[in-house]
Amino acid sequence: MGALVGWIAGKLMDAEGSLLWTIIVGVVGSAVGSVVFGLLGFYAFGWLANLFVSIVGACLFIWIGRKMFH
Repeated sequence: MGALVGWIAGKLMDAEGSLLWTIIVGVVGSAVGSVVFGLLGFYAFGWLANLFVSIVGACLFIWIGRKMFH
């Protein structure tokens, strides 16, 4: 799941990386998405909702990384 999330977020955000980096982005993005949506009062139930939350979190993680290091 982490590789899929990282790959989709990478395509959406135009970010390329190795397989390991893609998996890391997917896993960290899933955590970021869960925290952000949890703070907003939204909770994902089901694999499709979890996939959406994870992709949004991974995109947010990539965006924050770009702002901090570019």
